[in-house]
Amino acid sequence: MKRYAMSELIAWKNRSDQMPLIIRGARQVGKTWLMKEFGQNEFQTVAYVNFDNNERMEALFNGNYDTGRLLTGLQIEAGVLINPQSTLLIFDEIQEVPQAIAALKYFRENAPEYSIVAAGSLLGVALHKGTSFPVGKVDFMDMYPMSFLEFLEAVGRAELVELLSSKDWALIKAFRSTYIDLLRQYYFIGGMPEAVASFVSNQDYGEVRRIQNRLLQGYEQDFSKHAPNESVPRIRMLWDSVPAQLAKENKKFIYGLIRQGARAKEFELAMQWLLDCGMIHKINRVTKPGMPLSAYQDNAFKLYMLDVGLLAAKSGLDVKSLLEGNRIFEEFKGALTEQYVQQQLLSTQGIRPYYWSSAKGTAEVDFVFQHGMEVVPLEVKAEENLKARSLKSYVEKFSPEYAARTSMSDYRCEEWLVNVPLYAIGMLSQTLR
Repeated sequence: MKRYAMSELIAWKNRSDQMPLIIRGARQVGKTWLMKEFGQNEFQTVAYVNFDNNERMEALFNGNYDTGRLLTGLQIEAGVLINPQSTLLIFDEIQEVPQAIAALKYFRENAPEYSIVAAGSLLGVALHKGTSFPVGKVDFMDMYPMSFLEFLEAVGRAELVELLSSKDWALIKAFRSTYIDLLRQYYFIGGMPEAVASFVSNQDYGEVRRIQNRLLQGYEQDFSKHAPNESVPRIRMLWDSVPAQLAKENKKFIYGLIRQGARAKEFELAMQWLLDCGMIHKINRVTKPGMPLSAYQDNAFKLYMLDVGLLAAKSGLDVKSLLEGNRIFEEFKGALTEQYVQQQLLSTQGIRPYYWSSAKGTAEVDFVFQHGMEVVPLEVKAEENLKARSLKSYVEKFSPEYAARTSMSDYRCEEWLVNVPLYAIGMLSQTLR
């Protein structure tokens, strides 16, 4: 399957001042596959080392950080000759041996000619345990589930991605029903690579849902395996509350929905654990769309899951909803649609959005984000009812250069805003240029 993150890896390889690269992302989003595929395509040999339950690597990195000694041990473990000009060194599940994370500093300083890519699903958790981290000595890349554009490529519709890239909106409109049918599938299947690969092979929605449920069970088993025992019940309660939080009309996170009388302080560690694992994403509210947005955030926030398909599975969405027109887009008060948009902003645009609401809470814009030197408001509509009172209120108050809406409606560029179809949200930044 084609993953757009591959181009980031190739760009990293071609840098003259290359540093070890750490790929961050939740379990099962495709990090291992991507690293191996990159190695096979771009290098003569690949030295793959998995640190999970690996006592030999624990012993190797518990010694000194002499890079010659480490390379000898890695060469024996991987079973291949490690050549600095032609070998890619892959450290998988690196968080399981924290000393290996610290060792990246010494590779950077004493053996910079070696190409090293590392990945860790629970890397954030490891760092919060006090692991010595090579600040300024490594690069980072974040990896997410497959975007809708990658999904189109996987199901053999690359020409539809090319059409979106062309921004020929008249021709795109002619294929509107095709895009919407595929988007409906994506809402159910999501972007977890195993679920997408199964659907491509078997076209079986029941099998997709079984895979999704197994993935969800695997995540929950991680709670008990990796989280502090005293935090596990709260992690589970918070994780289980996310669909209900998003199904509210106002999707602002409310602790009382987890459990009556619940307080923020009780769930701080649980939330940080889920954030560090990449299983949830936190979108903070801003009181004013100033630059930088982070300077204007307050304590209110929304939480989203890592994948729209997993949200559909966790919410118990029945496959029959795929047959009922556009109902799937409006399910749970548009929760799936807002999750979908947030996911595409992160994965295809590299946008980390916020949201805005008025002081009295009478108006709210679903997302705001920085675009160059501007702050762009983005309203999300799950249907074709395009009354945009909150967005108009925002525009009247702050007079932004750009205002955007994404909905089931076709592309249109009006005097005060641009409407981008939901299926084209992966092209939003290009549309605003």
